[in-house]
Amino acid sequence: MIYNRIADKDLAMKLHKTDNYKFFTFSELQIPKRKPLKEYLRAENGEMGLYISSPNPEFIKSLVEGFLTNSQVNFLKKKAWIEKITLLKKPKIKKRMKFKTLSPIITRTLKEKNGKLKQWDINPADLKFYENLQKNLINKYTAFHGEYKGDEYIKITPEQESIKRKRIKIPKEEAETYHRAYHMRFEIEADPLLIEFAYDCGVGEKNSMGFGMVTKA
Repeated sequence: MIYNRIADKDLAMKLHKTDNYKFFTFSELQIPKRKPLKEYLRAENGEMGLYISSPNPEFIKSLVEGFLTNSQVNFLKKKAWIEKITLLKKPKIKKRMKFKTLSPIITRTLKEKNGKLKQWDINPADLKFYENLQKNLINKYTAFHGEYKGDEYIKITPEQESIKRKRIKIPKEEAETYHRAYHMRFEIEADPLLIEFAYDCGVGEKNSMGFGMVTKA
C-alpha cells in the first residue's frame, strides 16, 4: 500500500528494488475500538490508523501527495478509503529520552547450525541486542547522511516489565518466515542527532517492513 501511493514512481521503484536501507518505517495498525475474533481483529466502527515516518522529506511529501491524489487503497483484498492525513509535530529531541515502540524491534545475528550460518533473532536479555541496535543506528545514519563524526556512545535501557515478545509472520513467495520481535519502553542516551534519526527512521532492523517505530513515552 505504501509503495503504491508514492506519487514519484521513480522513487517508489528505487525503494522497492534496493537491498539497502529504505529509510522509512511504519507502526502497527492503530484500532481504537476493536473486537478480537478467532483469527482477526474487527474494527468496531470501521476506522483504523497508521503512523508512517521517514528522515527523507521527499518521501513524506510524495507519499502525502499520492494519498491526496487517490484516497482509495487496497487493504486485505478489500477497498478502503483514507479519510484524514495529519502531519505530526516532532518532539523536542534531547540527549536522554524515553521512547515506546509503535511496532516491535528486531535485530539479528549469524549462528552456526548443522555446519551452516543462519540468521537468528536476538532476545533483549542478550547484551548483543543493544550492541546491534547501536551499530545499526550509526550505519543507517552514515548511509543516509554520508558520514557521522559525532560521539558513537549509545545507551539503551529498557523497562524490563514492559518487554513483550511478538511472533511476526512475513509472507514470501517461496515460503513464509517468522521473526521474534519485541515491544518495549526504553530510555536512550546518545547524541541528539542519532536519537532524532532513530525517531524518524526506526530502531533496529527491517524498518521498512514495519519494525522498530518509536514515539515519545
